[in-house]
Amino acid sequence: MTTLHSTEKSTLAPLQGSVLYVEDESINFALVEGLLSGHPDLRLVRAQTGEEGVSRARSEHPDAILLDMHLPDISGIEVVRRLSEDIAAGAFRVILLTADKLNIDVLKAMSLGAFEYLVKPVKLPALEAALGRALAVKAKKKPKNEPGGQLS
Repeated sequence: MTTLHSTEKSTLAPLQGSVLYVEDESINFALVEGLLSGHPDLRLVRAQTGEEGVSRARSEHPDAILLDMHLPDISGIEVVRRLSEDIAAGAFRVILLTADKLNIDVLKAMSLGAFEYLVKPVKLPALEAALGRALAVKAKKKPKNEPGGQLS
């Protein structure tokens, strides 16, 4: 089991939006939830398996996805592969969370469209910065029919 650091203080402007965290370990979800608790306008939801993550990503349209690479049913690479068309269309950005240093799986997921990756244990400044970048990109690419999107 991998743990994340939860004793750090936020140094970033408040984050806002919805984030789907695909994570099977309850402790890791709770720690990320705690790390992000200083951002009241950020809604964090959880999927415990890769299949559930793909389904929730398509039904709930999160602004960003935090994705554990090691899930009990399908791999993080497979999740990214299944969501690659949505990722390419700018529906959301995927941030990989992995206990592994840069390896072939991370490279494959990045080549399929993952936005960024963080190595566990994740520290608050790195998590906030990655989410800030992912959410900023999403905000700039809101579809025309989505609230806050550009109208022609």
